[in-house]
Amino acid sequence: MKTFACGIALAFAACVAPAAAMQAPAAPSGGAMAAGASDSATYPANYAELTALFADWRQFLEPVTRDFKPDYSLAAMAAKQAELPKYVARLHAIDTSGWPKGALIDYKLVQAEMNGLDFDFRILKPWARDPTFYATVFAEQSDVPVHEGPWAYPHIDLYAFKYPLNAADEKKLTAMLAAVPANLKAAKVNLRDSNARGLWEFGDRAFKEQGEALAAMAGGKLVMRTLEGEIPADMKGASPRLLAAIRNAKAATDDFAAWVAAEAPKKTGPTGVGKENYNWYAKNVQLIPYDWDAQVLLMQRELDRSLSSLKLEELRNRDVPPIKEITDPAAYDRMAQEKASYLVDFMQKAGFAGNEPYVRPALMAQAGVYTPPDQRVFFTHVTALDPLPLQSHSTHWVDLARLKHEPNPSPIRRAPSVFNIFDVRSEGFATAFEEVLMHAGLYDDVPHGKELVWIMAANRAARGLASLYVQANEWDLDQAGRFHGEWTPRHWSDPKSKLVGFEQLLYARQPGYGTSYILGKLQLDHLIARVAHDDEQAGRPFVMRDVMNRIWAAGILPVQLIEAELTDEPVTVSK
Repeated sequence: MKTFACGIALAFAACVAPAAAMQAPAAPSGGAMAAGASDSATYPANYAELTALFADWRQFLEPVTRDFKPDYSLAAMAAKQAELPKYVARLHAIDTSGWPKGALIDYKLVQAEMNGLDFDFRILKPWARDPTFYATVFAEQSDVPVHEGPWAYPHIDLYAFKYPLNAADEKKLTAMLAAVPANLKAAKVNLRDSNARGLWEFGDRAFKEQGEALAAMAGGKLVMRTLEGEIPADMKGASPRLLAAIRNAKAATDDFAAWVAAEAPKKTGPTGVGKENYNWYAKNVQLIPYDWDAQVLLMQRELDRSLSSLKLEELRNRDVPPIKEITDPAAYDRMAQEKASYLVDFMQKAGFAGNEPYVRPALMAQAGVYTPPDQRVFFTHVTALDPLPLQSHSTHWVDLARLKHEPNPSPIRRAPSVFNIFDVRSEGFATAFEEVLMHAGLYDDVPHGKELVWIMAANRAARGLASLYVQANEWDLDQAGRFHGEWTPRHWSDPKSKLVGFEQLLYARQPGYGTSYILGKLQLDHLIARVAHDDEQAGRPFVMRDVMNRIWAAGILPVQLIEAELTDEPVTVSK
């Protein structure tokens, strides 16, 4: 389960008044929303019951924790599972009669989170099945609202501290890192009955990376990715206590990695959750309309379409000189900055991004830097020729900047969703923008750039399709990696690379994540088509800028809920 900012939880109690809960953005395109679906003036008084429940719910999600040592023992999890029905009953007891769409959407979002915890208790059980769950030291900020996949609480987000550390931050970080050895010792007990083969065979990788990050930090060489770009962890003036805590955390991490590797050959059980459980999760937690079988068809169709489109684009560009790779690092970095600036200008002019002051800095900070040939993985093979396709995906960071600088008025939508409910919206829309911007003309002066977009689409479809067969327990992670690599064009995806291993392990650990990139792209296509159809039938002009403004204003939530907010699609709640 995911953690979240404590300040958000404390703020919920002050946000329960209906007038403060939601404000409707104004825009003419997609007229159904203008009827008052998210007009805070229409919110009933008992909407406050939902926001009060949500505040209690988020506190309940945290495990019992003392001195940064959470209790994930089987007994503690059983006790928490016994409490879950009380929160579900409170949710069901709220009378939603006459509620407007905006309030009903918030209700469904809370309900999805409760379904997510129920799924964890019954099926996923990451605290008891998944060694990687206990890798809690993060040197890089994720490009989605919270770290991808299930992780133990509390996260030790090294990038969230300001360096050099002040006295208060150093004390806190020292205490957090000092708890790592005890937490990993407890993890060995909690995982004693785990038999999920794939999670163990690949389970030492995150701890090797955690150990590397801690070693780099101790040596004053750690550089961390953040919303503001890359920043160094300046260890100037670090106390002996902090340095000792780093050393001890690294030693415990290395020991745990070795233990996982030694235990892995003994594991013989299934890795995936099975089709039936996968379908339940998709319907009740992710809130998507596609079951396992439908997702297989959609992934295969997207893989075929991407590969076919690539060959047609290569044919179209047969007489166009190839992209000349820039091999000078400084020249490449200048080019990447120029491309990022061009991307921002293009998006703002076409209406895909607004002129808010946080938009340009968020994208420019992720422009990218030169990667030597011997260090390249799939994405840097792409960016070596043109950084624009991956920069287009970096609309992720605009989402994060919006969360920071312009949080959603709803206290429920403002808090990053737990149980990876954000995945289809976050990953899918970022992936969609690679192709959407291409069709809108981003590469009109760079024809070979379109080939790179199709290569990236094929890669996402191949790895998503592979992940489905892992969840169905028809393939192991090695088979998934081979398929993933084989069906990525130009041999740019090495099945033995750290990247492929990380991706397929994540998709095994978190059902639905592997397909979210393609499914979210398809759902954005459908959303645009639906709004365009409604506008045409009503005699209204379709204005992309207005539609995108409404999409961004809705928040990072399941796309079906965004569609309901933008159209006349009804919202029903089941109890």
